[in-house]
Amino acid sequence: MDKLRDFLKSWPGRILLILCLSPLALLGVESYFGGNVDPNQIAQVGEASVGLSEYQTAVNSRRSEVLEQVEDASLLNEDVLHEQVLKGLIDRTLLEQQAGKLGMTVSDDTINRLLRQEEIFQDAEGNFSNDQFSNFLRQRGMTKNQLFAEFRNQLSLDQLNASIVGTAVYPMQAVSQLIDLQLESRNVWVHRFNWQDYADKVKLSKADIQSYYDANKDTLKSAAMVDLAYIQLSPQAIKVDEVTTEELQQQYEAYKQSISATDERKVSQILFTGKDAKTRADKVKARLNKGEAFAALAKAESDDPSGETGGDIGRFNPSVFGSDADTVQEALEGLSVGDVTAPIKTSFGYQIFTVTEDNGKKIPSLDSMRDELTAKAKEYKRQEIYADKVTSINDLAADGFSIEDIAQQENVSLKRIKDYRKVNNKSALPQPAVVKQAFDEFTIQDQAVTAGVEVGNGTVWLQPSNYRPTKTLALANATPRITQILRQQKATALALKDAKALAAGIKTPADISKQSVSFQALGEINRQTTQLTDKERGLAFSQQAADNGVVAIVSETEMGATLLVGDRIKTEQQSPLSDMQRAQTASIIRDNLGQDQLQDYLDYLRMVYTVEINESNMANAQGR
Repeated sequence: MDKLRDFLKSWPGRILLILCLSPLALLGVESYFGGNVDPNQIAQVGEASVGLSEYQTAVNSRRSEVLEQVEDASLLNEDVLHEQVLKGLIDRTLLEQQAGKLGMTVSDDTINRLLRQEEIFQDAEGNFSNDQFSNFLRQRGMTKNQLFAEFRNQLSLDQLNASIVGTAVYPMQAVSQLIDLQLESRNVWVHRFNWQDYADKVKLSKADIQSYYDANKDTLKSAAMVDLAYIQLSPQAIKVDEVTTEELQQQYEAYKQSISATDERKVSQILFTGKDAKTRADKVKARLNKGEAFAALAKAESDDPSGETGGDIGRFNPSVFGSDADTVQEALEGLSVGDVTAPIKTSFGYQIFTVTEDNGKKIPSLDSMRDELTAKAKEYKRQEIYADKVTSINDLAADGFSIEDIAQQENVSLKRIKDYRKVNNKSALPQPAVVKQAFDEFTIQDQAVTAGVEVGNGTVWLQPSNYRPTKTLALANATPRITQILRQQKATALALKDAKALAAGIKTPADISKQSVSFQALGEINRQTTQLTDKERGLAFSQQAADNGVVAIVSETEMGATLLVGDRIKTEQQSPLSDMQRAQTASIIRDNLGQDQLQDYLDYLRMVYTVEINESNMANAQGR
């Protein structure tokens, strides 16, 4: 196993891992690169294709990766996921074809040499073993030619990637200049002009609204909406009865199994039978309490043959006691070596037990864990009831019951959202998975109740109605939106005008306090300050001030306009980064540039090779 793990970490191991997870391993290299059109293909890329099975495998793999990082599956946007996976598969296919066209290949001798160096294919003497190599291929259902073809394909692809990404150039001088920018600081004063403070000064005419409508008619569309009725259920909403003794014991047994606990205690007993058994047992217990030896009393008083050996009955085994097992087990619970039980009435008579040896793991008693076990038992019951209720509601939905009938039958609150939006949804149910189900074509046409959609730690069922598709708004309907847009634009222009007028009168620090508005003094800041927005941070260091003077900088912003006043920019003389850190920074910058170059190259390949997407198969794969 260690050899296999090390092999999978090496470069050929990673290639083989990709191969084993890919449908190419099942289809064979010939079917992938053949010229025949796959009737189940998702996309035709030049002379190659992206198959449906390959696409679905990649989607499922990517979905699993994403779901490992998010707790709520309903937050996953399936449309974006499918889009990203398809783009990745097309990009890879484009690069594979281009690598072949450019003659980037690896010889069999090179692949042989590299494989012979891997320990997984070597015998005990460190020599390459044909038997181990054959077993490796047989376990994975591959031929040698398939393995070599995939290795050659992947290595050629790596060569092409490296030739593109590795050519990114970013000189150290430019890196130093970029780092030096982060060392700049200056004193800054800021005043922000809110456009809403100017809204009352804006006058709009019908001509203004008509003109904007005519110029932007295609963008003025209504949002796709439905009226949504839904029910929501979570485990927390489930009420459960008090926990029974039996349920508590089940949780305790489950706990002991979870820690692989077995009772390794050795016990001894004294058995009393006959009409005077209770009286005799009490007298012996009193003598034990005074310190007399258990083994001696067992030999003298026990009616069981085990008395001859001091009452020793070996390791505790509940099955020996039949119907009395629970009674005896409860009496022994929590006892340590040397502890003695009170006389216990069983079907055998009266018995007194002691623990003589304990080689097992110390197990907390049920009583010491009662609160914890009670909580677990309640949660188990709650989850069990919840699961049954989810199944019941799903069955009712599948049988065609309305959301109202289901809510009434299952005693769940019915909720409604009017004008539930397909995009820019800010309702109580904004999750992509919920939105997708609410606007599912079949659900809308049939006005059906959806199957349960998992949301957070609960489930929601939906029934949309009154579907309104997106459409171009008439002037009357668009007027409120246009009025808002124009009012903000014109109010922002007024704010910007005032900001520029003030900026013109600020040349020295003394001028700041003479203005009709108050400025917020931020003190000395650098480019990493959180007191400014991203746009304002760039603006704050965009212009240098004169010696002993200040510079006033104005810019339009989302909230209106910002007026920043800064004194002379200062730069630290000594960089906090070592030479090694500077080199690492340069490497990161070059890698990022290389990725940009790779994307540009892929855009170029999309012009060279024809890419056709089978929309019908895509829709089927996405469940549309």
